[in-house]
Amino acid sequence: MKKVLFIFGTRPEAIKLAPIIKELKKYPNMFISVVCVTAQHRQMLDQVLRIFDIIPDYDLNIMQDNQSLYDIITKVINSLKDVIKKEKPDLVIVQGDTTTTFIGALVAFHERIAVGHVEAGLRTYDKYQPFPEEINRRLTSQLTDIHFAPTQRAKENIIKEGIDKRKVFITGNTVIDALLMVTKQQSLPEIQKKWEDYFISTFDINCNNAKRLILVTGHRRENFGEGFENICNALKDIALSYSNVEIVYPVHLNPNVQKPVNKILNGIQNIHLIPPLDYEAFIYLLSKSYLILTDSGGVQEEAPSLGKPVLVMRETTERPEGVEGGTVRLVGTDCKKIIEETAKLLQDQNAYNAMSTAHNPYGDGTATEKIVDIIGKYTGLII
Repeated sequence: MKKVLFIFGTRPEAIKLAPIIKELKKYPNMFISVVCVTAQHRQMLDQVLRIFDIIPDYDLNIMQDNQSLYDIITKVINSLKDVIKKEKPDLVIVQGDTTTTFIGALVAFHERIAVGHVEAGLRTYDKYQPFPEEINRRLTSQLTDIHFAPTQRAKENIIKEGIDKRKVFITGNTVIDALLMVTKQQSLPEIQKKWEDYFISTFDINCNNAKRLILVTGHRRENFGEGFENICNALKDIALSYSNVEIVYPVHLNPNVQKPVNKILNGIQNIHLIPPLDYEAFIYLLSKSYLILTDSGGVQEEAPSLGKPVLVMRETTERPEGVEGGTVRLVGTDCKKIIEETAKLLQDQNAYNAMSTAHNPYGDGTATEKIVDIIGKYTGLII
């Protein structure tokens, strides 16, 4: 029996680790799975835990209003070291690039516990873009023993940094596995009707009307201030220019996002400012959208699997495969560019089709099986 400790704290981490946690539970005679959440993002994390029926063994519950990165770092270190000392796992699994990811790997290293990093190797090579994620993932790579890279590019990034290529495995991204699990369920007519009724009754949004739906997400720290004001002004212009478009924006809870969004966009008839959605509701909305405007990382991977063009409101992306493959286009936070690129997709059907039918480079839904197989071989067990 080998013990695997999963450490995560945010909704994206939970979404991408949930398929692995559930897959390992299929082998109770081989693995003991222990789940520790820091709850770096409390409310949004809990939604995913409920959806995937995951009950944490440890809940550090560190979240406070307006907490700083310093607060997160010190709380996670002080709490997590006791968990790892008590459990003494054979392997610690972390995901992505959050502060929880890096600190989880760091504490495991100090206790001489092997680290597996899911979604390893993403890079922009600009240490402030995105902030603090770029440095979190670079530092995590130096502490990691098994690197689960989603793409060939990600693998090459890790090897260029001097890491033994025998420790790096291309698996695809587990976000696609989670997405396909949910969309398969949502393809049932009764589930479709459930979500259609939910959006009409809760938000007065009819996802099946003739209007084109633009889904917006935004929360990046580097966009706080002028960047978010530019984004909001662009959305306002698009809404007022296209009466046949509905913009749906689940607004992040951070006050740095809430303030400019409500100041600039509140009261515009075809803009719906709604609270953050749980994962299932978000995936339903994603499936009904015409195109996506986002500064998120995960959405760049999810939307192309559903044939949805993505305009990324960032200057750089650690997921260049989507840009190169034609599923994603960088527009930054320049108001004029956001408007122009959105207009092109609304007006030019050929441009839209080129993006919506491009190949998704992030996997085929088998990443979880590959990762669990690698974990089994690394720990001396054959799956």
